[in-house]
Amino acid sequence: MIVVSDTSPLSSLLQINSIYLLKSIYGKIILPNAVMDELNRLESKGIDLSAIKNADWIEVKSVHDFNAVENLMLELDRGESEAIVLAKEIHSDLLLMDEAKGRHIADLEGLKTIGVLGILVIAKNKKLINSVKEKIDEMKLKANFWIKEDLYKRVLESVNEI
Repeated sequence: MIVVSDTSPLSSLLQINSIYLLKSIYGKIILPNAVMDELNRLESKGIDLSAIKNADWIEVKSVHDFNAVENLMLELDRGESEAIVLAKEIHSDLLLMDEAKGRHIADLEGLKTIGVLGILVIAKNKKLINSVKEKIDEMKLKANFWIKEDLYKRVLESVNEI
C-alpha cells in the first residue's frame, strides 16, 4: 500500500508518542518535502522529531509538478498542496490528511483520504490501542488538536466508547 501523509496526522500522533501506529497499520509512509519542512519547525517548539527522523519506514520525496502545487496553494498551504500532488504523482492508495478543505480537494482529485481520527479507529479495531477516547483527549491536551463535540461523540460511538 502506498500512503502519503500531510503534516497534521504525523504531528498529532508524534506528540502523543503514537507515531508507531502508522508503521503498524500502513508499513511505510511517504512525505513530500514541504511536510518534512513543516515538521522540522516543530523542533523550535521543543518537540522531539527523532521518532520521525530515525524511522526507516518514513520516506521523503520531492514532487515534480510545481505548477500543480502552486495552483493548489491558492486554497491550501504548501504541505497540503504538495501532499495532494505527490499522492497523485505516485498513485498512492491513501492520503493522510485532517483538514476538511484539503480532504475535499483531494477527493475532487480522486484521492482516498483518512484523518487521524480514522487512524485511531483502525488502531483500536486492530487492537493496537485500548481507547480512542484516551488518544483524542491526549491530542487535545498535548497537540492542540481541535474537534467538534458532535464529531467527538460520533467517533467514540463508532468504537463503543460512549
